[in-house]
Amino acid sequence: MPQSLAKIYVHLIFSTKNRERILPDDLRPDLHAYMGGTLNGLGCSPIEINSEPDHAHLLFVMTRTETLSDVVGQVKKSTNDWLRARGPQFQNFYWQGGYGAFSVSQSAVEEVRQYIREQREHHKRVSFPDEFRTFLKRYEIEFDERYVWD
Repeated sequence: MPQSLAKIYVHLIFSTKNRERILPDDLRPDLHAYMGGTLNGLGCSPIEINSEPDHAHLLFVMTRTETLSDVVGQVKKSTNDWLRARGPQFQNFYWQGGYGAFSVSQSAVEEVRQYIREQREHHKRVSFPDEFRTFLKRYEIEFDERYVWD
């Protein structure tokens, strides 16, 4: 086959360092736009991005030319730098070292988009750590609780 074709949807989740609730509501739309621009620049197509004060959810189509770890690293590094430039309250800002990346089937894209859009309501009932543990269990990912939260 002369062409390399792929369409892989990724639901990416990562938190602020120590799950610090530092991302203010008024900054979130610009942060989401910046994340989307970074993804676009890497050849990934953003579909839905949302965040809460202590974590972010990104749904995107993965590029064929980069590794997932490189994409995640670039998104986190660029937004880390962007946030630090927003003011002195972000001078010590860091994202957590790790992340969760979960595959999404074409048939579930709209459901995941809705889930990401409704984060504010969702987190009135479920904490971020419980949400993340649920994803790890649903996707049958073995984990050591001591190393999930850095």
